[in-house]
Amino acid sequence: MPLGQSLLPHLTPGFGCNREAGNSGDRFCEGCVAGARHAMTIGLVSDTHGYFDPKLRGILAGVELILHPGDVGGDAVLHELRTIAPVHAVRGNVDSADSNLPLSLQLTVGRAAIHVVHILPASQSHVEGWAKCERESQPVPRAAQRLLHTFEPGTEVVLFGHSHRPCLASWGGMLWINPGSAGRKRFSLPRTCGVLDISNERFHARIVPIDDYAVQLPAPASIPRKPRG
Repeated sequence: MPLGQSLLPHLTPGFGCNREAGNSGDRFCEGCVAGARHAMTIGLVSDTHGYFDPKLRGILAGVELILHPGDVGGDAVLHELRTIAPVHAVRGNVDSADSNLPLSLQLTVGRAAIHVVHILPASQSHVEGWAKCERESQPVPRAAQRLLHTFEPGTEVVLFGHSHRPCLASWGGMLWINPGSAGRKRFSLPRTCGVLDISNERFHARIVPIDDYAVQLPAPASIPRKPRG
């Protein structure tokens, strides 16, 4: 079965859904994604900068949705990703306003609340540091609490990009994911993408290398789902 079709039976068109215009390969509206079943697997691809690596077809085989947190670099990349699965993407700092991509998205996927943005209001190193503080039962600064309050209540996953450096951190009751860059190699940074598994009980995320690397990548991260009323 073509991978892009595996999600379709679980989606119901919502208000403003572009599937009704015959664009079933386009970005799905929030109403569509909200209809997805509880357990699903999502591919995470960022900072492609106009380059689609054919290796992504094998790495992301079987995913039911792809989220791209910006610096897409052109419609051609989104077109190729849509041959794998439906795609939601946001605008990065290199993407033109003519791309019609939103600056951020708040999605309900498998009844999970996911926020997608290219650049966080705080640095990635701060997020990683605050996650370490929480693991070690150390207090976090007020700036950390201010960051949490920038997201809608109930947000469980924050997906971002920009740094080209992969990140998996659990902090503040949320899973913070930067899948790294899937574009052409830059400097000594690894080329990576990510996979997010959503079950009824947990989120589990992992970083997947696109090429072979000797560098250590972030360890897989898992957090429990927030209870729903």
